[in-house]
Amino acid sequence: MSAYALTIGGKPSPGSGTFDVLNPADGSVVAACPQGSVALVDAAVESARGALAAWAGLADAERVAKLMAVADLIDQHHAALSELVTREQGKTQSGPGANFEVHGAAAWTRVTAGLQLPEETIQDDAKQKIVVRRKPVGVVGSITPWNWPLIIAAWHVMPALRVGCTVVIKPSPFTPLSTLKLVELMNQVLPPGVINAVTGGPEVGNHMALHPGINKIVFTGSIPTGKKVMGGAAQTLKRVTLELGGNDAGIVLPGTNIEPLLEKLFWGCFINAGQTCAALKRLYVHADQYEDVVQKFAAYVRKIPVGDGLDPKNLIGPVSNKMQLDKVTAYVDDARAQGARIVTGGARTEGPGYFYPLTVIADATDDMRVVKEEQFGPVIPVIKYKTVDEAIRRANSLDVGLGGSVWGNDAQEAARHASRLECGTAWVNQHGALHPLAPFGGVKSSGIGTEFNVDGLKEYTTIQVVNMAL
Repeated sequence: MSAYALTIGGKPSPGSGTFDVLNPADGSVVAACPQGSVALVDAAVESARGALAAWAGLADAERVAKLMAVADLIDQHHAALSELVTREQGKTQSGPGANFEVHGAAAWTRVTAGLQLPEETIQDDAKQKIVVRRKPVGVVGSITPWNWPLIIAAWHVMPALRVGCTVVIKPSPFTPLSTLKLVELMNQVLPPGVINAVTGGPEVGNHMALHPGINKIVFTGSIPTGKKVMGGAAQTLKRVTLELGGNDAGIVLPGTNIEPLLEKLFWGCFINAGQTCAALKRLYVHADQYEDVVQKFAAYVRKIPVGDGLDPKNLIGPVSNKMQLDKVTAYVDDARAQGARIVTGGARTEGPGYFYPLTVIADATDDMRVVKEEQFGPVIPVIKYKTVDEAIRRANSLDVGLGGSVWGNDAQEAARHASRLECGTAWVNQHGALHPLAPFGGVKSSGIGTEFNVDGLKEYTTIQVVNMAL
């Protein structure tokens, strides 16, 4: 799987040039990736529009069968896709890393294929019959991020295809290769033009948002970029689904026995080196056990091996790119300068790659950048509180609300407090766990729309009411 091409109309396209994709573990070149362009987006959209009627008109059972065949292909190429994700993104082969991501892409594809949107009958009597039907929204433009490139591509693309839409996908320039290979595999079983892939930077993404031939944009990424995508989409009144930044808060209830929760707390904070929208990024701990929790958590964190993701002994890999590494470094340096205590980590070591040590910051305050902004890296600030009401108020104080969690000895008590968090998903004694049948989305500035289950499927449809006088 060493040759890469764009896919337009079911055929490989070399693009308008190439750019290098770097391995974040050592800075080496993984591959030369074909460069997309505005003109190639136009060609891809034309192809998707040309394929739309036939794909939307295909018998439902046939679309299901083709998506199941796609899932089988992902499984058949699992090892190669997983290695590719590690090489271009950095996440490990061990633990919840690249293998976990490829398994998830196949699983989400199968679950999505099995979802149904049956016709809904509103009235059916001697005088009138009213039914509600779901129709595909049309051509979908998908813009995916660099942190989970393969599974987020599946989250965007599979529900669109399931309901009869066609797709043009643009992966992040940092991690385009696994998506290009996924689309190449999909074209082994899908009709030409149903799924197209074009690479590129902001100019390509902006053109997609503005393109009159695209009916809906689905975007996962930062809040500022999401606002730009939405602004572009507004010019042609496109539908949008936006899954944006989180800065999720977690609250440890007073008196919580933390030892049994350390493993889940670790992965809630540090999965994929913290580069996950719904990772735990602010941890609030009661003053009476603050130092005990900080020290026990830091001791657990110190034991986790960090290094090249291709080495099976490592559980956490590098930060995915230099841009993000510089941001993470700046957040920690700023916290240190403001009086925060670095309990573990906090300083890069010499050597190749974009590695940053797993870092626990104590004595953090709400006005520090590392708390009030989403750091998106292997860093967790721990903040002291006096009452649960205060902790919930502070957790809800930011204009984001993707996820949140409450940790405690009594799960039912923790769930009652979790329901007070202003977020799309509230976890109890865990953080970041997703399920393909559990709707996922954010409130406030964390996004618009819903993914997964039938709620996510509906996002790719329009409603047609058929009202018959009898």
